[in-house]
Amino acid sequence: MNDWLAYGLNGRDSATVKTCTILCRTHIVPGLGARKLRDLSAEDVDKWLATKAKTLSTRTLQSLHGCLNRAIKRAMARDKVKRNVVALCSVPKGKEGRPSKALTFPQAEAVLKAAESSRMHAYIVFSLLTGGRTEELRALTWDHVDLDGLPDASPPIPPHVAVWRSVRAGGDTKTRKSRRTLALPKRCVDLLRQHQIIQQREQGDAWSESGLVFASATGKPLDAANVRRDFRNAIKDAEGVDAKEWTPRELRHSFVSLLSDSGIPLEEISRLVGHSSTAVTEAVYRKQIRPVLQTGATVMDAILPTP
Repeated sequence: MNDWLAYGLNGRDSATVKTCTILCRTHIVPGLGARKLRDLSAEDVDKWLATKAKTLSTRTLQSLHGCLNRAIKRAMARDKVKRNVVALCSVPKGKEGRPSKALTFPQAEAVLKAAESSRMHAYIVFSLLTGGRTEELRALTWDHVDLDGLPDASPPIPPHVAVWRSVRAGGDTKTRKSRRTLALPKRCVDLLRQHQIIQQREQGDAWSESGLVFASATGKPLDAANVRRDFRNAIKDAEGVDAKEWTPRELRHSFVSLLSDSGIPLEEISRLVGHSSTAVTEAVYRKQIRPVLQTGATVMDAILPTP
């Protein structure tokens, strides 16, 4: 495992290297590191994965299996072992994750009010009012934001943001259809203007110019863990909201829920959040989408009411 971490991840982005290192150091090395490679059996791996499945999610188990599989494939290529027993093992179902949820309208108002004095204020407002993914917001640059638009054009072009990049490997958005240009609500426009002025004031000697809209106090890219921590700190005083139970990505869920509650068609919501089809939106946000197939039941209740 140490050999794979040192030499087998060349060319991978730093986030991938960091994730693999944490997984290996935290789970694989302590659990299997003492075994001789030639003595490792598929049964050993099955038992280890079954134990991990009691406390880890299925996605984490898949990542662990992938790391171990690639490390042993590298060992095979160097004649350190004759076969890869990990390839013979399937990934068990892990522990159920915490279901995502969405803010109600009163909770959303409380969150926005609580965040007003925080550096995360602009980030939270932008995320809640546009439905951007956290990885898209952390990669957003000022040259993709137009706070003026072209009001005199025919037809007029409103202030807008081009969501074309993310912090994913290669900088691309999650899918091709995730690339989208969104008109900005006035609240976002006003707050981004203020945010830009504040950011310019912060540009001291330690500032590292990256062009990012949402950056650290020194201009560097935001880390996902730091965003989660700062988000919870920003909303800790929000009435009716337990900050430690919420994550930044649930602002996107809240965006979908608030639009659905306001009667926006599923097709339009799907376009706004950058999904390839409404089926994806329904699958991912099934708990946030207000059921729309009520017409038949409503009409039949009127035609044939309960006697």
